Amino acid sequence: MTPKPVIEVRNVSFSYQATPVLDDVNLTIYDRESVCIVGPNGGGKTTLLRLLLGQLRPTQGEIRIFGQPPQQARLRLGYMPQRAEYDPMFPVTAIDVVLMGRLGQPGLRGWFGWYDASDQRAAYEALEQVHMVDAAKRPFVALSGGQRQRVLIARALCCHPELLLLDEPTANVDSLVEARLFDELRELGQRMTIVLVSHDLGFVTNLVQRVICVNRQAVAHPTSQLTADLIRDMYGSDVNMVRHGEVMCHREHVHE
Repeated sequence: MTPKPVIEVRNVSFSYQATPVLDDVNLTIYDRESVCIVGPNGGGKTTLLRLLLGQLRPTQGEIRIFGQPPQQARLRLGYMPQRAEYDPMFPVTAIDVVLMGRLGQPGLRGWFGWYDASDQRAAYEALEQVHMVDAAKRPFVALSGGQRQRVLIARALCCHPELLLLDEPTANVDSLVEARLFDELRELGQRMTIVLVSHDLGFVTNLVQRVICVNRQAVAHPTSQLTADLIRDMYGSDVNMVRHGEVMCHREHVHE
């Protein structure tokens, strides 16, 4: 049986004022597929992610998420940003942050944050998925960087999404936290579609089925086809990538 398309990008171009960022991008991502968007800084990765979220509209072309414009499919999406903007003096707990993922649900409670028992249950279930239930009542500011990352993933999961979009989920975390995130994302990928942006190629190649190389245009490659030459062409320089115990390049490890 042919898998259903979840994301369809057709002839999409985008410019900031007169500066082209994406040019004639075509891309299809399927149900329960995990893919990674990679590419050099300024190549259009974040722009493509914002287009998928409906935060930006294409200059030309069209995007369909579950067959709908992104703005109409938002309740079926979970999103984790690269950085969490918050006031460290504001007394918000981990469970408070996760409950924000219920905002925008149908009805007044979804717009004003009048959370009921079902919202609380969904928030605790999301924390359980990332093994953070014990930290539910802890202040968000008191958590480590890796713990905050997992709470933000829980916030994205709290709306029971069918599509999960993650921007640099392993940024500023150590190798132990990265390994835990890997296991959690691999488990989530069995029941939903995952799109993540990352420079950490050693992390993603054992997690995703395809890598989407974005540099003005987008080209999809099965992870099994990634080579040192391909990565060098993509980034314009060598990138350190370890996969299956083999070092592919040795000169430079690129991070945003």
